[in-house]
Amino acid sequence: MRKSKGSFPTIDSAFKMLYLATQEAQEKWNRNGVRNWSEIYPQLCIFFSEVMEKYTK
Repeated sequence: MRKSKGSFPTIDSAFKMLYLATQEAQEKWNRNGVRNWSEIYPQLCIFFSEVMEKYTK
């Protein structure tokens, strides 16, 4: 029985791709900002009040 390899030959290559994709998304968010943030922020405060208090004080 022959084992087939997936898209990533090693787990390190999969993590590298994930890291690079995250960096690319972060750059895009920093350039463009988050759309509808004025609507998103109050909802985050409601659903995740304990977590948001920690970061907004």
